Order: sequence, then structure tokens, then C-alpha cells
Amino acid sequence: MAPGATLPVKLVQKVSSTRLFARIAPHFIPAMDKAVHRLTGGRVLLSARMLPGVILTARGARSGEPRTTPLACMPEDGGASWLLIGSNFGRPGHPAWTGNLLRNPDADVNWQGRDIPVRARLLEGAERAEAWRAVLEFWPPYATYQARIEREIRLFRLERR
Repeated sequence: MAPGATLPVKLVQKVSSTRLFARIAPHFIPAMDKAVHRLTGGRVLLSARMLPGVILTARGARSGEPRTTPLACMPEDGGASWLLIGSNFGRPGHPAWTGNLLRNPDADVNWQGRDIPVRARLLEGAERAEAWRAVLEFWPPYATYQARIEREIRLFRLERR
């Protein structure tokens, strides 16, 4: 089971790899996560029942306004840093939050109810390849997402500032 997961992992992995999930999930999972996170004062993130998650707050690439996005993540070193995977549920375009981080790498995450200032770095080359292997070991459905699309899924490492 992935760290923080409480549902039957194989079932969740199978469901999350389907095209139907990719089509439907982006419309309800983030909204549900934001609402529950807000109502519980940052103590609960529903999607964390499948995978660990953060609430990312980054400045919009065009607007400069704060944009809040709940995201699955892969914590590293017990929460010293995090890998964020721009899978967009295996849909063709890069998720908007990745463009925001490219333009404005200083951001904040809410991790387990605590706000933490971070700096994002897009991973490339050998560092990305190593992180990608770790991500696939952590959550194999990302391989299905990558196989479905032509773009390379962006990986970011968020480190505390």
C-alpha cells in the first residue's frame, strides 16, 4: 500500500488507470479536496486516502494571483521534499499548475495541515529518470498515463525554502 493509503491499493490503481477515471476525476476530485481541506482547517485531504497529497499554492503564470491546487505527491525524506507529478490524469495537455511553477517557482504547500514555503524545480535528464523510476515504483498507474499521451509528464521536486 502506498504511504497514507487506506483503500485496497490494487483496486484503486486499476480504477485510476482507466480512461473513464481520467475523464471524470479532474472535475470532482480537486473540488472535493479543496472543500474538505477548507472545512477541516487543513487536517483532511480526501484524495490522500489513495496517495499522499499536498495543497499547492503558486502564483498564476499569467495573472500573478495565488492559485490553490490539491495534488497527489510523493514525499521524500519524511516530508523534507516532495515530488509532484504533472500527469493531468493522463490527458494530453500539461496541467496549469506546472506552468505556474515554471514561471513562479517559489510557492507554498500545505502538508499534513502545516503551511510550508517551498521552491519548485523541474527535473530533467538523469535526475528526472531516477525520480521517474521512484514514482513508478510508488504508484504504477503513472506509467499508464505516460503511455496514453505524447508529451513527457513533468516532474517537479519541491524543497523547503
